[in-house]
Amino acid sequence: MQSGDGNSRRWLLVNEPASPRQIEPLMGYTSTTDTETQVKLYFDTLEEAEAYAQRAGIPYRVHQPHMPKVQRNSYSENFRSDRRMPWTH
Repeated sequence: MQSGDGNSRRWLLVNEPASPRQIEPLMGYTSTTDTETQVKLYFDTLEEAEAYAQRAGIPYRVHQPHMPKVQRNSYSENFRSDRRMPWTH
């Protein structure tokens, strides 16, 4: 499995829950009657997302994208003798 970031350069509009989730007493599942939280809208630009939210009267907050720091290691790094923490099973 790989955790790549391909095809993830779009803006996402997610609705916040209108009501808290409830715990179903018999099985312990969480449920909600709010179906808007299941809808996710993707936009190519921030301006398109903001324009849609303003037209629809949806209050919104913009979270800037986070660029993760990539650490490149080779497989042999696992077996170096001068590691900070010794490699064990």
